[in-house]
Amino acid sequence: MKKNIITLACCIAASVSGADTPETTLLKKRSAEFRQDVVRVAENVYTFTGHSVQPVSMIIGEDGLVIVDTGMDVQSAQGVLAEMRKITPLPVKAIILTHGHGDHTGGLPVFASEGSPDIWARGNFGDEGHAFESAGLTITRKRGARQGGFLLPPEKRINNGVAQAYYPKRGGAVFGADKSVQPNKRLTEARKSIEVAGIQLDLVSLNGETQDALYVWYAGQRVLFAGDNFYKSWPNLYPIRGSAYRDVQAWANSVDMMLQENPDKLVPGHTRPITDKALVIEMLTNYRDAIRFVFDKTIEGMNKGLTPDELAETVKLPQKYAEKDYLKEYYGNVEWAVRSIFAGTLGWFDGNPTSLFSLPVKEEAERMAALAGGKDKLEQAAAQALENKDYQWTAQLCDHLIALDPAAAQPKLMKAAALEGLAPNLLTATGRNYYLTCAQELRKAAN
Repeated sequence: MKKNIITLACCIAASVSGADTPETTLLKKRSAEFRQDVVRVAENVYTFTGHSVQPVSMIIGEDGLVIVDTGMDVQSAQGVLAEMRKITPLPVKAIILTHGHGDHTGGLPVFASEGSPDIWARGNFGDEGHAFESAGLTITRKRGARQGGFLLPPEKRINNGVAQAYYPKRGGAVFGADKSVQPNKRLTEARKSIEVAGIQLDLVSLNGETQDALYVWYAGQRVLFAGDNFYKSWPNLYPIRGSAYRDVQAWANSVDMMLQENPDKLVPGHTRPITDKALVIEMLTNYRDAIRFVFDKTIEGMNKGLTPDELAETVKLPQKYAEKDYLKEYYGNVEWAVRSIFAGTLGWFDGNPTSLFSLPVKEEAERMAALAGGKDKLEQAAAQALENKDYQWTAQLCDHLIALDPAAAQPKLMKAAALEGLAPNLLTATGRNYYLTCAQELRKAAN
């Protein structure tokens, strides 16, 4: 029986690699968004895409340059700088960091070495990373590597939803390891106008993906640099690597603030710039309204006593939003957002008294096995579910089996096959990466 289960798990895994699912096809098509390019956004504004996971922008002033975000690492930043030097030899006079995540700050040493620039960031720059460090929380590194797919072979990655499948040398950390260069100018006001190389820019504080975020408004060319509070995907209102609550209302309000600038051009924190004014306004309006819809519907359901599981099943984007490519779940996921809104506003307790003191995991597994007629019967049920391609149920049954015998190989192999079966049917790239990485880990543990 056990030999048959192992054979089944291997056969199912092999069969998953057949014809592309619609989700896989859509994700592959999206890769065109990340091609390496130089986009002339406005007369003196250029955005460099496809060098790492995040576009780097350059504004050319009278006697110097302003750089907005710096990419993920030194290697990619050097590539961007080489492209910039094909356009202008002017020195870097200022660098503006839209927030503290390492994919936007990793190239900072490269651009900072091009003179002695002012480096602007929010006063609380890097607060998310600092919070993890002060708590001694390190699991986010492992979960971040899973989410990013950094441990997967290239053939198992398509892209990351809002960026190409890049392999950073610093591994899966969300926050850059090189702290030799730090911001020397801090934005502590809600809004501040600065002048650099004859260029007038407004830096505007806001919350959303992070609490240290800002956007850059260049009124002279009506260009808005959004940072990660806007990119062409349903927003990552909750990252499965883990984070404190990302204030969903504040995120929607930040998009509204950007909309009030009435921009002609929009440079997202990820994905390619949008240079058609009508499309810019449409995208920002729908982005704001879709986030608010999900928040409002979640709160409405919570007030009716619905649990997170029930809310995740019932709160869906209306078709008028869901059909928009820039609101598809390439990177964030509506269901994860709903669960985050519940936990972030009401806490972990779902309201069901049964949940107050759940049975220990192993004890529940023992009782499930008894209901099934014994551990062998439970294992047979998992194998049958796997054969039927009922992958979610397979994974859940395997969790009980693993709890009963953590050293057993068969449940790990079946769960790995189930996760590999789930991955191709999920559009959200971070979830696919997480499934496939955990499957890889389970197969290694089973050997």
